Amino acid sequence: MMSQVQSIFKIPELKRKILFTFLILIVYRIGGHVPVPGVNAQALVEYFQQAQQGLLGLYDLFAGGAFSRATIFALGIMPYISASIILQLLGAVLPYFQKLQKEGEQGRKKIMQYTRYGTVAISAMQAIGASIFLERIGVSTSGQLVVPNPGMGFRLMTVLTLTAGTVLIMWLGEMITEKGIGNGISLIIFIGIIARFPNSILEEVQQVGAGNRTLLTEVLLVAVFVITVAGTVLLTQGTRKIPVQYAKRVIGRKVYGGQSTHIPLRVNTAGVMPIIFAQSILFVPQTVAQFFPNSEFMGSINRMFDYRSWVYWLIYSLMIVFFTYFYTAIAFNPTDVADNMKKQGGFIPGVRPGKKTSEYIDNILTRITLPGSIFLAIIAILPYIVSRFTNVSMGFSSFFGGTSLLIVVGVALDTLQQVESHLLMRHYDGFMKGGKIRGRRRF
Repeated sequence: MMSQVQSIFKIPELKRKILFTFLILIVYRIGGHVPVPGVNAQALVEYFQQAQQGLLGLYDLFAGGAFSRATIFALGIMPYISASIILQLLGAVLPYFQKLQKEGEQGRKKIMQYTRYGTVAISAMQAIGASIFLERIGVSTSGQLVVPNPGMGFRLMTVLTLTAGTVLIMWLGEMITEKGIGNGISLIIFIGIIARFPNSILEEVQQVGAGNRTLLTEVLLVAVFVITVAGTVLLTQGTRKIPVQYAKRVIGRKVYGGQSTHIPLRVNTAGVMPIIFAQSILFVPQTVAQFFPNSEFMGSINRMFDYRSWVYWLIYSLMIVFFTYFYTAIAFNPTDVADNMKKQGGFIPGVRPGKKTSEYIDNILTRITLPGSIFLAIIAILPYIVSRFTNVSMGFSSFFGGTSLLIVVGVALDTLQQVESHLLMRHYDGFMKGGKIRGRRRF
């Protein structure tokens, strides 16, 4: 394993890409500690320590803790992700964006340009909300003002700073994708989540040292963590391969086609999006309840949608299954796949081209999505179960599943696949002589 890691730095191009990626990620982490002008950072940290982890906690997760510190990167990369999702959804309903998606590289560049414009607009709107939110906090638990000098000047400065910070993060991500290794946007989210891991481990060590938890319990928790990570890897890598045969075509003196290939249908086509959608919706009742602290009805709603409640787990799981099917239907269109195969002379053995092929692919996709969605729901609620039945902090238990684990595993696998491909191109072995990360597992 170590010899293969050393091989990475024997390839000049790969070495430059990895060092450039690390440099950009260091710049991102430094920016995550530069505070916005006019904010008392210590008072804000005290507020977040006392506040409930609702929608703001989810947002702070993607921002790598920058939101709770009110830094120039407080909005993180979420505005860019929101703009990308909006453009993707528009591509499923508006003919203009459907046409752009089919125009190849030129269409992709046009969509990317629209995504950038959308990122700036969403960042500005969210920055306005963030500035008003910071002013409304008022006084922290220690009596310090979070915003000593509120007003229009503070709001304008905050909007300009946070919007510029988000645009800079977007540019850093694009630089990683273009000149570094891996997907830049995904790596920025990845490094923000991983940055919390050392503190979580330190908290666990302190818990064991203080006698709050036995060493055997800690070993069992580590075992559950390892099993969960292994299951998440299987879910991320799992595919169902549909064989495809291309008919031979004679053009002039050359014979084209005749080869066999396959269509890889992923068990988890939707990725982490169902969890994000479900969490965003379920955080709404808790957020609304905070505006009515004296209402008995809103108090009962808040308790019902608490993450330690069985009702929350059930509704959360059902919503994840629903959104998995919903997002899979948007991300993968069997009709388009069948039409493209028919135009290129491809067919599935034993299935007629055209409508029958589309129905066949859709049937298989529906069947493999069900176990994938159920397993995704189990991974999503596992951190809450661990947090409820043990005295593990929510910060550490979040690594047992949910959004954090899925993003970390998915990004790590994709980055390793890219490094592996560079090694194999230069006639080096991969990281492991057995079970190379070349393709996805077959189910």
